[in-house]
Amino acid sequence: MTLYIGIDWSQEKHDVCFVNEKGASLLELKVKQGVAGYKELDEKRKAFKVEASECIVGIESAHSLLIDFLWEQGYRQIYVLPPAVIAANRGRNRQSGANNDRYDGWVIGETLRTDLHKFYPWHPGSELLQMMRVRVKQAEFWTKQSTRLANRLEALLLRYYPAALAVFTSWPSPLICHFVIAYPTPTAAKELTLADFKSFAKSYRYPKPRLLSACYDRLCAAYPEAQPALVTAYASEAVPLAQALLVSLQNEKQNLCLLQKLFLQHADAKIFAALPGAGEWLAPALLVKFGEDRKRFPKPEPLQSLAGTCPVTNQSGKKRSVHFRRSCDHAFRHIAQQWARCAISQSDWAASYFHELTDRGFTATHAYRCLANRLLAIAWRLWQDHLLFDESVLLQNRLQRRKPRT
Repeated sequence: MTLYIGIDWSQEKHDVCFVNEKGASLLELKVKQGVAGYKELDEKRKAFKVEASECIVGIESAHSLLIDFLWEQGYRQIYVLPPAVIAANRGRNRQSGANNDRYDGWVIGETLRTDLHKFYPWHPGSELLQMMRVRVKQAEFWTKQSTRLANRLEALLLRYYPAALAVFTSWPSPLICHFVIAYPTPTAAKELTLADFKSFAKSYRYPKPRLLSACYDRLCAAYPEAQPALVTAYASEAVPLAQALLVSLQNEKQNLCLLQKLFLQHADAKIFAALPGAGEWLAPALLVKFGEDRKRFPKPEPLQSLAGTCPVTNQSGKKRSVHFRRSCDHAFRHIAQQWARCAISQSDWAASYFHELTDRGFTATHAYRCLANRLLAIAWRLWQDHLLFDESVLLQNRLQRRKPRT
């Protein structure tokens, strides 16, 4: 007997429904979050004398310790269903519109029983890929965190301490954070001698000692001064912000180094590293989103839909409309569009394609999305065939397709 197990996941408890091959609900139960609850679910499965490998499990989220437990226990047919799919299927067998977690568990099991062919089983991937997936998300978090803190600190310094931003040309940088922490007010900076300033820069390994005299001159230049009371108030906020930004920048750099070490160990690293514009973060991020299972994307269209780079077409009779795709992996869309922006500077084909679209009246955002859509199709082909990107081959293929047929 094939057993369909629908799990309505939540943080504190899980509503589970066991469904047989005819759609009947065999058992409904609530299990608590934790090892005891997980084991209770597995024991209920054993009571039906069905092996874990013969069970088809549906759950709405892969970000749960429950799915890790199920995988370790031998459940290999696990499907992560989008919440929108469950919401759309609630009314198939209940016309009243009533809804609760217990019913959702049955809907998940019934959806797998009737529409299993529409979904692809979840697989965690290799340990290397899982670690890369975590590092990619951490890199994105620390980048956003650094940007947020840097924008806030910059606004404060422009208000009461513009010299701190002018002294060194790079922003944001750990050196400026150290400077604000050590000398949080314009008065403290004015007391610095050139020798003290050079000693400070040397202690934090400033890479261009010949420019220190010019930096010191910018520090000593005349700037508008804020009221003393405001300087004290702003400085009390600027120092903690500089400390937080310093930690964020350090974590961002360290995480990126660890991500690169993991990325270089992967068998597909050369494929994604050779893509135009794919740098230290984008290349691993693309590899993580593509994954290792090449059967998951037999054609480029599902990959492009997942990334949200291709539009949605609605057609009925003589009416046809094309609109922006909102349902997608938003993180993947951000990665794909960032890749398109970076590819323009390294690929003549990408730059010409982008300018061709903008000349036709496309907005920059729309053109980047179209370019990302084309780049994903190219990357998919290279990924499937284990090939490296070669722009000359790409241009040659485009010329062949544009030749008139005789």
